[in-house]
Amino acid sequence: MLSYLIRRIAIGAITLLLITFVIYGLIRNIPGTPLTVNMAESDPSKELSKERQEQLEAAYGLDKPWQKAYWIWLGNVFTGDLGTSFSHNKPVLELIADRLGPTLLLSIPSLFLAYVLSIPMGIYCSARSDHVDERVLSTILYMLYSFPSFVAALFLQLWLAVELEWFPLFQMTSDNFDELTTFEQVKDLAWHAAMPMTCYTYASLAYFSRFVRANLQEVLRQDYIRTARAKGLGPIRVLWHHGFRNTLIPLVTLIGLTLPSLLSGSVIIEQIFSWPGMGMQFFLAILERDYPTIMGLTLMFSFITLLSQLIADVLYAFVDPRVRLESK
Repeated sequence: MLSYLIRRIAIGAITLLLITFVIYGLIRNIPGTPLTVNMAESDPSKELSKERQEQLEAAYGLDKPWQKAYWIWLGNVFTGDLGTSFSHNKPVLELIADRLGPTLLLSIPSLFLAYVLSIPMGIYCSARSDHVDERVLSTILYMLYSFPSFVAALFLQLWLAVELEWFPLFQMTSDNFDELTTFEQVKDLAWHAAMPMTCYTYASLAYFSRFVRANLQEVLRQDYIRTARAKGLGPIRVLWHHGFRNTLIPLVTLIGLTLPSLLSGSVIIEQIFSWPGMGMQFFLAILERDYPTIMGLTLMFSFITLLSQLIADVLYAFVDPRVRLESK
């Protein structure tokens, strides 16, 4: 197992290096620079002199070829320095820390609800296969899975926020948030998070439910399930103890692959609801050509994705002892 872990970590490091190298090259070749974007926003009619432009390019680190600038950035990363945000004039690590909380406030409850609700729904659909109630529920789940979350976000805003005025339209808190009591602040946060959390949850809920149902139905067709039924075991014991436990391996894989969404957030959803999380910050960083912030977020998202895949593979050994990591 140790040799497998070392091999996977080495492959992950090479993959991470390639990802950051390609992304750095892409963003440095996007039309526009932090200078042109900032000048266009402040005063479009104002032009910089050549000397001033060269001074600012040196200050931003834009006077070097992107290949050389990448290795300088990478060297700083190994010292724990992700650079300073061009737009906010603050360390990228500090900026990420500020945006991490709002994203986790949405993603953790959303994923928790999706898993807690999808497993019993998937088991129920598998147990009631070919019945009317199962077909109705499967159709609803399929429709939810096919419905884009950003379209649902706009509908929820128009219906629940504009017409019915049940929920706030956007933002994370109310204007008088600091004047509220602790209980009122928690309620205010929950009220603002309700609609974006719904958009986060429903698509994952539909996908996970269908995933559990499909894998469980495949398991229930195996010979050992028929043997268990022939021995007189009850349907609930067969379904839960012998059936569902053997669907855990693909489910563990799915859980591992969804862990990065805890930190990445949703760019479109956070933008629609003006939610100050990681997704919105990534979107703004691209618009502002904020290279250090883009690279810092890309590095974090890529690292978490690769780490979650490694964790999913290691968890195989705990879910199914027959899995031998050394053989991979």
